[in-house]
Amino acid sequence: MTKSTLTQRIEQIILTNLIHNEDFTRKVIPFIKTEYFQDGVEKVVFETIWNYVENYKANPTIETLVIDVQKVVQNEEQHKACLEYIEKISPGNSDQEWLIKETEEWCKERAVYNAILNGIHIIDGKDKKRTPEVLPSILSEALAVSFDTNIGHDYTEQSEDRFEFYHAKEDKIPFDLDFFNKITKGGLPNKTLNVALAGTGVGKSLFMVHVASNCLMQGKNVLYISLEMAEERIAERIDANLMNVTMDDLRDLPRHMYENKFERIQKKTQGKLIIKEYPTASAHCGHFRSLLNELQLKKSFKPDILFIDYINICASSRFKSGIVNSYTYIKAIAEEMRGLAVEFGIPIVSATQTTRQGFVSTDIGLEDTSESFGLPATADLMFALISTDELQELNQMVVKQLKNRYADPTANKRFIIGVDRSKMKLYDVAQAGQDDLVDTGQEENSIEDRFADFKV
Repeated sequence: MTKSTLTQRIEQIILTNLIHNEDFTRKVIPFIKTEYFQDGVEKVVFETIWNYVENYKANPTIETLVIDVQKVVQNEEQHKACLEYIEKISPGNSDQEWLIKETEEWCKERAVYNAILNGIHIIDGKDKKRTPEVLPSILSEALAVSFDTNIGHDYTEQSEDRFEFYHAKEDKIPFDLDFFNKITKGGLPNKTLNVALAGTGVGKSLFMVHVASNCLMQGKNVLYISLEMAEERIAERIDANLMNVTMDDLRDLPRHMYENKFERIQKKTQGKLIIKEYPTASAHCGHFRSLLNELQLKKSFKPDILFIDYINICASSRFKSGIVNSYTYIKAIAEEMRGLAVEFGIPIVSATQTTRQGFVSTDIGLEDTSESFGLPATADLMFALISTDELQELNQMVVKQLKNRYADPTANKRFIIGVDRSKMKLYDVAQAGQDDLVDTGQEENSIEDRFADFKV
């Protein structure tokens, strides 16, 4: 039996069960599209079935199909062919699990086939509305076709699943800074937006450069998008961090010493770092999505974490600047970023500016977020980086939690980290330096002690 014959056979089986198998229909009809069918008659029959299910929330009978098909059919000859096709349909007896699995595979194959045909039309110039730049997204959508059979969490029946979830080890990217690991319970989870809030010159880019460098040394793939500095400037800062030399000394390094240090870095990691620069306020998440797809296609590069430097100088893909107020605009950017994190299954790290009052404040709060309070409403983790003249003399800065979906934000609400600005590095400060700031709000008891008196 040829491939086309097999395809025709599965299409007949699908249409048969869409009439006679109510459970199958409920599960698969939201995912099947008319354009998946090759034969014109089968397209009409499916469209008639779909219209009936949509209107009456039940499977059609042969009799109703015969009557309704004329509402969809184009001409008398096709009408006759459709009636002959319908009259031959008889109840089948296929295994339900097999049937759903085969239907899903068929949908995937047809989606990819149609995407390739559409791509050829676009390349040949037959599609006047789309350009070749949309090809990666068309193929990605086709490859992502799948049946979502989850219909919700049953609280009573799935208590065991919840227990397993509570004790499952979540995939996170850890920090090399102790207190950041404490407040995130081990690092940054996937599908999250994490934002540093700081004034100009305090250390937003320094923080992101340091964390990006650490991720690279963990063997992670890192994508760093800059809308503020040139690609070479970001790379220079990462060189200073990883080579443990000052920015001034980096420029004075002889070639052989630079090459030796870089070779040692390469030996320590299997990860890759890509730095991409966009003009300020010109790029939005649509550009970032295209970049991610292009890197996947051209370099087989899929980042484990994405840094965007920084939110306030990005554009929105939904609104134009100046058309809406700053609250709506920045909130839209944050929502688009978090959507991107969920779409690609990675954590995104970014930053935002404080207001003018926040710049001179030694106790920054969420109200000091520049331009939009909608940003902290969207972020999963938000923290302030605070610097004063006294802290600068000590090469330190204060970190204050502002919002935290990973842990109790009142535990370790404030803590100190060390800063080496010349080498673009951050480091832990001895516990003695934290005593006046850190208030965990937690008792240091064992699990057994904490639950000794627990009763239902």
